[in-house]
Amino acid sequence: GEYTITVKFADKHIVGSPFTAKVTGVPPAVEKQRQSQVMVGSQSEISLRVTEYDIHDLTATIRSPSGVEEPCLLKKLPNGSLGISFIPREVGDHLVNVYREGKHIKNSPFRIHVGSSEIGDASKVKVFGRGLQEGYANQTNEFTVITRDAGYGGLSLSIEGPSKADIECHDNEDGSCLVTFKPTEPGIYIVNVKFADKHVPGSPFTVNVGGQSSNRLRESITRERRAADITHIGSQCELSLKIPGTSPFDMSAYVTSPSGRLENCEINDVGDYNYSIRFVPKEMGIHTVSVKHKDIHIPGSPFEFTVGPLQGGGAHKVRASGSGLQRGEVNTTNEFNIYTREAGAGGLAIAVEGPAKAEIDFFDRKDGSCGVSYVCPEAGEYQISIKFNDQHIPDSPFNVSIVPPFGDARKLTIHSLKTKGLEINRQYTFSVNVNGARGRVEARVTAPSGAEESCVVQEIEHDHYAIQFIPKENGIHWIHVRFNGRDIPDSPFRVVVGQANADPGRVFASGSGLYKGETGEPCEFLIDTTNAGAGALAVTVDGPSKVQLDCREVAEGYRVTFTPTAPGDYLISIKFAGTNIAGSPFKCTVGGGGMSTVRSSGNAGVDGGLTTMTTSSSSSYVQRSQGNITSHTKYDTIEKTTSYSSSPRNNNYAAVDASRVRAAGDGLSRAYRNEKATFTVDTRDGGNAMLMVGVFGPKAPCEEVFIKHIGNNQYNVQYTVREKGEYMLIVKWGDQHIPGSPWHIDVV
Repeated sequence: GEYTITVKFADKHIVGSPFTAKVTGVPPAVEKQRQSQVMVGSQSEISLRVTEYDIHDLTATIRSPSGVEEPCLLKKLPNGSLGISFIPREVGDHLVNVYREGKHIKNSPFRIHVGSSEIGDASKVKVFGRGLQEGYANQTNEFTVITRDAGYGGLSLSIEGPSKADIECHDNEDGSCLVTFKPTEPGIYIVNVKFADKHVPGSPFTVNVGGQSSNRLRESITRERRAADITHIGSQCELSLKIPGTSPFDMSAYVTSPSGRLENCEINDVGDYNYSIRFVPKEMGIHTVSVKHKDIHIPGSPFEFTVGPLQGGGAHKVRASGSGLQRGEVNTTNEFNIYTREAGAGGLAIAVEGPAKAEIDFFDRKDGSCGVSYVCPEAGEYQISIKFNDQHIPDSPFNVSIVPPFGDARKLTIHSLKTKGLEINRQYTFSVNVNGARGRVEARVTAPSGAEESCVVQEIEHDHYAIQFIPKENGIHWIHVRFNGRDIPDSPFRVVVGQANADPGRVFASGSGLYKGETGEPCEFLIDTTNAGAGALAVTVDGPSKVQLDCREVAEGYRVTFTPTAPGDYLISIKFAGTNIAGSPFKCTVGGGGMSTVRSSGNAGVDGGLTTMTTSSSSSYVQRSQGNITSHTKYDTIEKTTSYSSSPRNNNYAAVDASRVRAAGDGLSRAYRNEKATFTVDTRDGGNAMLMVGVFGPKAPCEEVFIKHIGNNQYNVQYTVREKGEYMLIVKWGDQHIPGSPWHIDVV
C-alpha cells in the first residue's frame, strides 16, 4: 500500500516532508527479481549551420548560462549540416565549442538559445493504460506515455519482477509512444517510468500479473566431489580453467604467497580455450592466484589455493564463473567453470530450469575444478542452480537468457573501437558495418557504477553506422551493440576509461572477526588495500540479524567492525572494484544467546536490529536474503602505496607494470623556448625497471633532457627546447609507455 513518512525537526517538517512511499509485496517463492529496461533518447537536436563532411575527429562542449560546461554529442543532420544533440536543463543562451584536434573549427563557438518550453519536466508527462494496473503472463501488455508537452529529456522504462519481461517502445511520431511488455511468470511487477531522470506522476506503478505460469522443465545432475590432494612446498600446484573467447597471448597470471610475495605463474594452452595455470609454492598457507585476460581479472579471479591441509570449507568456498552463467544461444553448447577445491569433499548438484529441458554435461578436471556445459533447445529465461552439500553457492541461482541463433547479426563488424586510454567527458566514435544485413542497430554503454546510457547511432552512409558515446566515469565500461533487438557476436565490448588500476588480487582481509564472534561483542577485521590502487570497497554481511557496519580508514587500508545480535552463521562478502577478493565470502560463526529486539523512536519493532552508516562515503541497505538479513556498506577508497612494509605481506616482488607509474607537472602540457620545463615521475608501484625519457621536435630533438632520482623511486625530469612548434614527449618504464605517454606539447 501507500505509506506517508513524516520527518520533523523541532516540531517542524524538514524539506520534502511528508514523504510518500509505495510498499509492495513480493511472492515468497521468488528468490531473485529480474529487471528489464529500455531507454528512449529524447534530446534536442540543433543545427549549427556549418557543413562538416568528417565528424569522426570532432569534439564538442556546451556551456550553460550558469557557467557549467559539459561535453555534448555531434551529429550529421539529414540536410548535411553539423548539429549537436543534448538535453537542455537551463533557460537562456548556451555556447557550443566545436574542436578538431584541440582547435576551434570555423565560426566556433556557436551561440544557441534554449526556451522554457524545451526544459524536460517529468511532471508534465502523462501515462495511462490497462498494463499499469494488471497484466497476464505470456501475453503482450501495454500502456501509453505522452511526452509532447514535457520538453526534451530521456525516457527510461524498467520493469522488475519474478521474470524478465521483454519491453518494446513504439514511437507514434506525435509526441507519444506505446509501450508493450511480456512477462513469462505471474506475480507482482514494479514498472518504473522516468523522464529527464525523474519519475513521472504515479511512478513506480505496481502491476499484478496473473495468468498461468510457463510450463518450466527442470534437468539436474549430482556429482560427488572428493577432497583435493594436499600440496606441499616445492610441489607443482595446478589450476585448470576453460575460458572461451580468449587468446593465450592475452593471458597472464600471478600468485601471491601468504607473506605477500608475488610471482608469475606458468600458463599452458592445452587447446580449445583450456588453460593450465601452474606454480611452485615456497610457503605453506593460503595463496591467491590472479588470472587475467588483457590485464583484467577473468570472472571468478582471484582464486584461493591452500598449500597444506585445507582450513574449513563449505558451499561458501565454491566459485562458479563463465559466460554460460550470463547468456547463451539455442542449440549451442554453453559452458561455465566450477571451482570446488577450497570447499573440501561434498555433493555437487547442478540444475537447469526453463521453458525446455536442457542437456547437461559434466567434466571433472581432477584438480579441484570442473567444467559444465548445457544445451537448450528453446529460447527463453532459464535459471541455473548450483548447490554444494544442499546449500546454494554464492550468487546461485543464476538467471540466464537463452537467445535464438545470431542470424544476420553475425554479419555486423566493428571498426575503430578504442579499448584503452579513454578519458572521461570526451566523445568517442566507432563504426559498425552491417554488410548487407537489414534491421535496426542499437547501442548502449554500462559504466562501472552500473549506470546505463544509450549511445547515439547514426547512419553515415549505406550499410555504415557511426556510434558515439561520452564516458562519465573512470574504470571498465561495457558497450552493448544490438541488431534487431539482440547482441551481436562478442558484444558487450570492454573499454577502459582512465587508469583501471584497482586490482582485487592485491586486496587481503585478516582478523578473527572474519571467522568467529559472540553476540553483543564487536567482530573486527582488517582489509589491506596497500598497492591495490583506488576503487570501490563494498562489504556485505548476511546473517540472522541486521548489523551496524563501521568502516574506518587506517594506514594499511580499512578496519571494519560489526556487532551481531543473534547467534548463527554470517557470510561476509568483500568486493573491491566490483570483484570478490580472494576468500570472499568468509563465514563467521557467532555463538552466544540472542539479544532483545532493537526498537525505533516510534516504538515500532525493528526485526533483528538496525543497519546504520558511520562514514560519509558509505551507504547501507537492508534486504531479505533466503531467510537472512543483509547489511551492506560501501566505501570509495583512495590509492595507498608502500615501498616497505613491516607486515607479513610485502609486495616488493611485483613484476614490472608501467601502468602503475605516474607523471605530473607543467612540463607535460606546455613549454617555452630556452626555458627549463619540469615534471616528476613516480615509479614506486611499477616494479623494478629503467626510466627512459625522450623529446622529439619538428626539426630536431630537444637541446637537453636531465633526469634526477630524488629518492623513494621518484624522479625529477627537466628538458630545454630552442625552437617553436609541436614536440612529442615520450616516457617509458622499461619498454612500456606509462599512462599518458606520448604527450604532444606546443612550445611557444
